[in-house]
Amino acid sequence: MTATDLVRGNLPQIIRNADGLYKGDLRHYLSVLFHKAQNVRHPYHNWRHMTHVLVMAYFACQHHQKKLTPLQMRKILIAAIFHDFDHSGMMGQDDLNIQRALRALDAHLLEEDRPYRHDIAMLIETTEYPYKASSEDLPLSAQILRDADMAQVFSMAWMQQVIFGFASEWRKEPIDVLRQQIPFLGAVSFHTSWGQTAYPASAVQQKLQEVTELLELLDLAAPAT
Repeated sequence: MTATDLVRGNLPQIIRNADGLYKGDLRHYLSVLFHKAQNVRHPYHNWRHMTHVLVMAYFACQHHQKKLTPLQMRKILIAAIFHDFDHSGMMGQDDLNIQRALRALDAHLLEEDRPYRHDIAMLIETTEYPYKASSEDLPLSAQILRDADMAQVFSMAWMQQVIFGFASEWRKEPIDVLRQQIPFLGAVSFHTSWGQTAYPASAVQQKLQEVTELLELLDLAAPAT
């Protein structure tokens, strides 16, 4: 469930559905993401983030496979691929980013998946931030997608991806984004059994401690003005 897992080949295995976990495969959608998405080079909402969410959602589906059908898992994974498709890379107005994602979904959805367009779109819409509905009130499929999206902060590349990535997209200083991690992590919670197992309260506290220590070190090392 780390960045190393991507290097080890989990992404191609997931795309091919090598374990037969979900219905069909995702070859078409990987190709669409690679060739058509306009945001793959963004500092945060990029190829890495979208494929990371896909991999995390797959792990969550594995964990909850007794509660999900192969078709339900396919819908979750398609939603994971499209949830930030063509994201603007700018702060605010996430409703517009959701609309971009839905337009891309409509443009590239396979005919075999069009009967499930409404369900996939509903999943994508639940990732709009700030959230319009609490995670407790959502079905398991939507909780999985939200938890997979949240997991980026616990990846090995979180400093580059989250801190410097968001700083660039938000036009802020990285130190300010790092400081924002304190209240964010203080409120973070996972709602699926997978999320709570992969990122228990102790892992959240460990990350919070890491941020606190980094801030102390960086404040000590800050150049005089």
